[in-house]
Amino acid sequence: MIVSLDFFYVLVGLLFAATAVMTVRDETNPRRFTTALFWGLYALVYLLGERLPPAAAGVLMIAMALIAGCGLVRPGRASVLPEEARLSSAARLGNRLLVPALAIPVVTMFGSVVLKDVHVGLAVLLDRNNLTLVSMGCGSIVALALACALTRATPLQGVREARRLIDAMSWAVVLPHMLAVLGLLFAEAGVGKAVAHVVTSYLPLDSRLLACAAFCVGMALFTVVMGNGFAAFPVIAGGIGIPVLVGVYRANPAVMAAIGMFSAYCGTLMTPMAANFNIVPAALLDLPDKNAVIKAQLPTALPLLGANIVLLYFLMYR
Repeated sequence: MIVSLDFFYVLVGLLFAATAVMTVRDETNPRRFTTALFWGLYALVYLLGERLPPAAAGVLMIAMALIAGCGLVRPGRASVLPEEARLSSAARLGNRLLVPALAIPVVTMFGSVVLKDVHVGLAVLLDRNNLTLVSMGCGSIVALALACALTRATPLQGVREARRLIDAMSWAVVLPHMLAVLGLLFAEAGVGKAVAHVVTSYLPLDSRLLACAAFCVGMALFTVVMGNGFAAFPVIAGGIGIPVLVGVYRANPAVMAAIGMFSAYCGTLMTPMAANFNIVPAALLDLPDKNAVIKAQLPTALPLLGANIVLLYFLMYR
């Protein structure tokens, strides 16, 4: 293949490494060395990838958790343009500012649909096993190029802005990664089997509607606890989705998985554990109520969860 997912992992690793370098040079940060160490360790995870022994990766994660848990990850002072210059630039560009953001989904769709079977010689252009992620990575590069062209800035300014955003989100950037890994650990530890035992013992799953409701609500609730749908999926799918919906009711696994993840995302809208989605935006917007984002999303999340139960009930055999 020409473009693989590993290429984008390296780019992400380089971005975090650049963040570490900028942080260690930022004398305004009272914890610049420990903060730089945190982002440097995270960069190693992406740069070394599968070449990193599992035990070493675990040690890195524990070290990062200790650094963050001790309050040693602090934001620095990013260099930004004066407010007058930023307002002038925004007025000049107008709605064209949306072009880079819109380029990401457009390129992602184009790569996933149009370029999926394209070959260059004997090699496949895009990694078929990770087609959507690779296409989204290409879309991000295109978006960066368009942003630089529109604003007459350099890619280095894009790195500076990325560092400013990473600083604002702090350790919460790492939370989805760690929670997804935790979900896999739960699955390996047999939590899914325990969930299956509890559900089949105490819920009358001879009703297909009740089985669908138990699966969707379970995905949402476990996501509320874990803060990440990817952490919830292996546990609830292994406990309810596969043994009950697929094993008993012969549901289509693809439909079960798709609607299950959508139900998990409903849980994401309702939990402070999804800090990077719900707590960080409130902090960035200086909202007086740190749960304001969650409260605004509840009227959407609950009806959507109900709709997922109905969709799964009627579409599970498609």
